[in-house]
Amino acid sequence: MLVETLINTPYYHAVGKEIDVFNQAYKNKIPFLLKGPTGTGKSRFVEFMAHQLDKKIITISCHEETSSTDLIGRFIIKGAETVWLDGPLTTAVKEGAIIYLDEIAEARPDVIVTIHSLTDHRRELFIDKLGETIKAHEDFMLVASFNPGYQRGFKELKPSTRQRFIAMSFDYPEPKIETEILVNETDIDQDTAKKLVAIGNKIRNLTELGLTETVSTRLLVDTAKIIHSGLPKRLSVHVAIVEPLTDDLQTLEALKDLCNLMI
Repeated sequence: MLVETLINTPYYHAVGKEIDVFNQAYKNKIPFLLKGPTGTGKSRFVEFMAHQLDKKIITISCHEETSSTDLIGRFIIKGAETVWLDGPLTTAVKEGAIIYLDEIAEARPDVIVTIHSLTDHRRELFIDKLGETIKAHEDFMLVASFNPGYQRGFKELKPSTRQRFIAMSFDYPEPKIETEILVNETDIDQDTAKKLVAIGNKIRNLTELGLTETVSTRLLVDTAKIIHSGLPKRLSVHVAIVEPLTDDLQTLEALKDLCNLMI
């Protein structure tokens, strides 16, 4: 789990009306759900909006062991005493922060149950171990994300949970915008940025390879960073794009050959 207060403005390039929609969700105290593949800027967008609204953001990276206790809090031994320690969700509810549950579908079912009363008109959190109900601070906002493509057929959000959120789909930016993102994030030259974006789009369209995940904007940014800092272009593409995608030797060789032709 990561708790952070944003100071520097994170770079974000809007690709639609997501900023307007988020602002209205915040204004009307409606939870916000981001849907989309890995590395499409979901987390960066939430960080950007927290900075725009001048709000503290508390990010929880959910996984299969994430439980309601992890979010709400627990009793701990302190010296000769047993004291209560607020979890990140309780802290956000009390302080009026933005709580961001990244990959919420990965968390245990009791996490979904816990947030239900925060996602409707009640806006309250019940702490079972204390027998207390806390009303959310006026500025509190709940934001969650998940990857429907990766989790389809395995872990999905129930319709009853989805309908508690305003939802927006995120996808990879169009080439012109993605090129601009690489240049702004890494100071790489325009020509190389265009070639990296072309490689990304080419691999994304190779559905016959059966890749679990494809080339994210995040991978392209990482590639651009190490090229800009001095690593050879082809080697950078191999280690930052190709190798993270697959362990299959034939697929690796095919992807490396393809990329060598493009950069």
